Amino acid sequence: MRMRSLLFVPGDRPERFGKAAASGADALILDLEDSVAPERKDFARGAIAEWLAQERDVRAFVRVNPLDGGMTASDLAAVLPAGPDGVMLPKAEGAASVQRLVEMTGDTPVPILPIASETAAAVFQLGSYGTVAGHLAGLTWGAEDLPAAIGASTAREVDGRYTPPYEMVRALTLFGAHAAGVDAIETVFPDIANEQGLAKFVARARRDGFTGMMAIHPSQVAVINAGFTPTEVEVAHARAVIAAFAENPGTGALKLDGKMIDRPHLVMAQRVIAAVA
Repeated sequence: MRMRSLLFVPGDRPERFGKAAASGADALILDLEDSVAPERKDFARGAIAEWLAQERDVRAFVRVNPLDGGMTASDLAAVLPAGPDGVMLPKAEGAASVQRLVEMTGDTPVPILPIASETAAAVFQLGSYGTVAGHLAGLTWGAEDLPAAIGASTAREVDGRYTPPYEMVRALTLFGAHAAGVDAIETVFPDIANEQGLAKFVARARRDGFTGMMAIHPSQVAVINAGFTPTEVEVAHARAVIAAFAENPGTGALKLDGKMIDRPHLVMAQRVIAAVA
């Protein structure tokens, strides 16, 4: 199942769950971490479990609290019996964190989506996820917690672009995901009202090799879905590339529409078709 858009919803706001599910998002992320105050955690756990247990037609992850915070076990005990489609793990620090969470899920393992860049130590583990790829639903990153963790004032330039350290982390997460053979999920775009800026951000993410993106508001979902869906022109070209190689088996390079194409173009074409399958 493709995951172009993953929409965050605060776990203690059950009145928003239905609207989020109807937003068109490919998946929801029901949050038990940052958006829920400590005194509201128990309420959020119950609300999420109750909603998950109902019939639904949208994929749903639960973002649990970090492993070192003493709340993860309570989160899992509350929500796993209700059957989430996956668990998002914040503050993940490589394969060891994933393995620890797998052990905590016991007899009810679920796919795990790590947020893989929120501590300094995490950055040095971005190449380790291939060893636990079978447990992963994808890999994503964040540009908010890491600056705070290292005392940086911001992760962005005045014009909104990431500063060099965070561009590096973004790239390492992208390559870490592809090395593990799992979806590479772009981080959030915080300026909710800036639809044009969001569209540019999505286009850049897809251009660079991300396969989906997280959203923080239902209004962002349509733009994200459109940006990660190949156009009719792209699909037609991809089919033509695939057909050209099928008609010329064993050939490494061909001419199509006056341009040279080779095996990397075939791989890209196959990815385009897979994205609309």
